[in-house]
Amino acid sequence: MYEIIIKSPADLSRAAEEFLGLMDDRTVYAFNGEMGAGKTTFISALVRALGVPEEEATSSPTFAIVNEYRSDTTAELIYHFDLYRIENLEQAFDIGIEDYLDSGALCLIEWPDRIDDILPDDTVRVDIDILPDGSRKLTVND
Repeated sequence: MYEIIIKSPADLSRAAEEFLGLMDDRTVYAFNGEMGAGKTTFISALVRALGVPEEEATSSPTFAIVNEYRSDTTAELIYHFDLYRIENLEQAFDIGIEDYLDSGALCLIEWPDRIDDILPDDTVRVDIDILPDGSRKLTVND
């Protein structure tokens, strides 16, 4: 377990770089946190740190369910999922979730509880909590 504290929005870039230092060859990262905890905001900072241009990394995939990015520095494919609107596994299968998870590309998933039964065993789980002072705590459970 590893913790990263994000004191303010200005601290996001540093936190994303710190998170990058923890990443290994695993490709599926499941981000849990209540509505408004900052899952999308942190993932946007993370994909920018991975080399995705800022103008591409700022939109939430809430309505599209998945956004596809490609790093300008590594040419790596990155998928950002917001599964909030997924109501059951059947809907996830309809969007081809298994193909994404098995692709070898980096998969960053918000609301992963919607597909918990099919997440790979080596999924890295990240909890984002709002602290009393408004800062955020990321707990990386690998």
